[in-house]
Amino acid sequence: MQHHRQRLSDHFLTRREFLSRAGIGMGGLALGSMLPEMANALPSSSLAVKGAHFRPKAKRVIHIFLNGGPSHVDTFDHKPALEKYAGKLLPMKNLRTERKTGAAFPSPYQFKRHGQSGIPVSEIFPHTAKCIDDIAVIRSMHADIPNHEPSLMLMNCGEARLIRPSVGSWVTYGLGSENQNLPGFISMCPGYPIQESQNWQSGFLPGIYQGTHINTRHTSVDKLIEHIKNRSLSLGEQRRQLDFIQQLNSAHAAKRQKDAQLEARIQSFELAYRMQMEAADVFDINREPKHIRELYGKGTQARQLLIARRLVERGVRFVQVWHGSGQPWDNHDDIEVNHRKLAGQCDQAIGALLQDLKQRGLLEETLVLWGGEFGRTPTVELPTPGANAGKINGRDHNHHGFTIWMAGGGAKGGTIYGATDEFGFRAEENRMH
Repeated sequence: MQHHRQRLSDHFLTRREFLSRAGIGMGGLALGSMLPEMANALPSSSLAVKGAHFRPKAKRVIHIFLNGGPSHVDTFDHKPALEKYAGKLLPMKNLRTERKTGAAFPSPYQFKRHGQSGIPVSEIFPHTAKCIDDIAVIRSMHADIPNHEPSLMLMNCGEARLIRPSVGSWVTYGLGSENQNLPGFISMCPGYPIQESQNWQSGFLPGIYQGTHINTRHTSVDKLIEHIKNRSLSLGEQRRQLDFIQQLNSAHAAKRQKDAQLEARIQSFELAYRMQMEAADVFDINREPKHIRELYGKGTQARQLLIARRLVERGVRFVQVWHGSGQPWDNHDDIEVNHRKLAGQCDQAIGALLQDLKQRGLLEETLVLWGGEFGRTPTVELPTPGANAGKINGRDHNHHGFTIWMAGGGAKGGTIYGATDEFGFRAEENRMH
């Protein structure tokens, strides 16, 4: 995004200095991590609910992102044919991926059919499997490139190279948010995934539609959302301070062309002010009954997904939940141990989220998405000199075919859409991009 700078008068510089100082504490959150400081000018109602052209089935979204690329043939796309060729070359040419692969590598996990639909699910997702009749499994996804960075951009922004708004930004831009005291688009991760904030960027849309990153590595609310409260001023004093700033801004705008940077700052201060009470409450999972906290389990994924439910319950439009910093599901080595460990970190909480949303009557209007940026090969990755020297029993990236699933929000549960070939290498039926 290009930002055009104008020559600023000494009077304006003095006011900007004043605004910067006034923003310490209350504005630190807004300026530092919530809204790009150079955002476009927007009216105060830019996050207000917007009228839809037709009655939507989904009013909000929770996107569970397993960054790194979970293996579809080890989770929701059972391929018995791999057993027949275990340790042998497949009767097809291995499709080109990032690294060299060899013989067929059957899943080390058992698959069982679950629910009335009888959809097979891997043993590493027993809690999610109990909800399979509410899940629509899409087995025919494919991407363009077997690399994380462009595939993340494609999955989140619909474009691997050019700067485009993320899906959460588009949803919030188009529909607004049902809660004016919280950001409309929140992205939670214990740290940052690769590509960092590009994954939730607003692109050429105004900056207020960019995702707000919450670092869930912290457990206390004060650290989870730093500078959310100004400890030097009461709420009333802060309100009077902001009103005074608004008066100065109005006088300035009446004499000069509106300044996008200044208006975006003012708007971010306003949102941070409104967030002080509600954010402290919504991110505090200790306010949940004990039996609900036990339903989700312990650990970062449990906290994130419970917070996600609390956020959509309060009207936040789009919530993205990342598994971890970097690319935790990128298992080039010992996939049996690593995938089991990773699934164990999130499975109980995913099952709890679906169950919790359903019993609260929220699932019908909340679309839950699950998946990563691509899948993994049905063939074993070959150790070669370099980054994967000595690695065994792992799988390479596979952009030719992989699985995601949806639940709620109008998705037809207990169904399978599309298919990969008999080995799980390439999407063949009802290909989705």
